[in-house]
Amino acid sequence: MSSTASATTPAVVMYANDWCPYCSRARKLLGGKGVEFEEIDIEASAGARAQMLSRSGGRTSVPQIFIGATHVGGSDDLMALDYSGGLMPMPKAEAPPLP
Repeated sequence: MSSTASATTPAVVMYANDWCPYCSRARKLLGGKGVEFEEIDIEASAGARAQMLSRSGGRTSVPQIFIGATHVGGSDDLMALDYSGGLMPMPKAEAPPLP
């Protein structure tokens, strides 16, 4: 699943690969919440692994998930964020105020 977030929400980006069960779990959670995200396959996109390593502070496991400039972490971190109620407000945090 690969989508682009709208201009009013921060981009949700997940570095992943096709065979990772933790990536599947993160995809299912994000999709189930209706969160649009861009998925970058680190095995299929040239330079994607290096970009993930740079953005995540050297973390080598997938998935690595970012909401805007915020590094959420991996699948367990995403689940913890959701459990604490922090997942749903984050994608809307940068939305412009209503008139």
